[in-house]
Amino acid sequence: MNDRDRFVACVLGEPVDRPPYYLYFDPWPSTWKRWENEGKPADVTNFRAPFEPDFPPLPLPVNCGPCPRFERTVLEEDAESVVFIDEWGIKCRSFKDKESMPEFLEFPVKSRRDWEQYREERLDPDHPDRVTEECCDAGQTWSDCGLPVQLGNFPDTGLFGCVRWLLGDEGCLIAFCTTPDLVHEIMDHLTSLWLTVYEKVVQRFPADIIHFWEDMCGRQGPLISPQQWQDFMAPNYRRLAAFAAEHSIPVISVDTDGDPDLIIPPMMEAGVNYLFPLEVAAGCDVSLLRAKYPNLGMMGGIDKRALADGREAIDRELDRIRPAVDKGRYIPELDHTIPDNVSWENFCHYAGSLKNLVGKT
Repeated sequence: MNDRDRFVACVLGEPVDRPPYYLYFDPWPSTWKRWENEGKPADVTNFRAPFEPDFPPLPLPVNCGPCPRFERTVLEEDAESVVFIDEWGIKCRSFKDKESMPEFLEFPVKSRRDWEQYREERLDPDHPDRVTEECCDAGQTWSDCGLPVQLGNFPDTGLFGCVRWLLGDEGCLIAFCTTPDLVHEIMDHLTSLWLTVYEKVVQRFPADIIHFWEDMCGRQGPLISPQQWQDFMAPNYRRLAAFAAEHSIPVISVDTDGDPDLIIPPMMEAGVNYLFPLEVAAGCDVSLLRAKYPNLGMMGGIDKRALADGREAIDRELDRIRPAVDKGRYIPELDHTIPDNVSWENFCHYAGSLKNLVGKT
């Protein structure tokens, strides 16, 4: 099987020669520095390359977000941090000596007028720079080579995710209750934008997956209720699902951190059939989820923290998820990026052991 066929068959629960083998999540920059100092060969510039993984779905580099994007503009800088405007127009602070998300200081939409101006200036679905010839040439090449082609990617294609980029975390959650019409309007417009872009793509070559980046859950569960998900997000998910069905796109995926259990049923009802990364620290257990949602494809669910604890801990963790691998519809993978308490030796043991587990020779 080629990489595209294996991925689709695994997610859909069809016969497959073996699960895909990706090494999907990157190391932190500080992790990479550690590996360089403790034995990683100097000629290994791609940490995946020594293990010969499969190709995961490849995000097509169309512009589904602000177009034109905001130029990254530094506003303040000192020895510890830098304050800047990012590509979505968010004012952020990044710390120079810490591995963390930026601190979000100010968001671009504070009122309906702000939204209308942002929409007119940055979210024209037909902007000519959204789909370029170079982008289409890349997608055609991937498709011809049997690689899975993905529409949508972080940070531009999530309904909750993008409303949060525009209004901020608190502003987004408050808006669900106080200005629901504005939230609906933003989500409707973004969906129309993505559909416009995707329609131009599928006229050129087939796609295999439509992806939503949401990051809308924590350890306590979703940030909105299942009913709010149904009311606000399901209608536009169904629009994308109808487009997928019309164009024979078999997979609709969601990336959300935390514990998504409460919103998995409405997501599946709206067409989602693939979910990751299933964080163990948030209480996700892939074997339990596999039994509870047998028709849902999954990726992730391997506790990244085990990689810091040595070979025996890594082996125990892989043994723990083996039943889910055996049941199918599951791609074994870490549950997030690789922190800097993981040695190069431990990562190599993990990568080699996972390769053996999935049966890639």
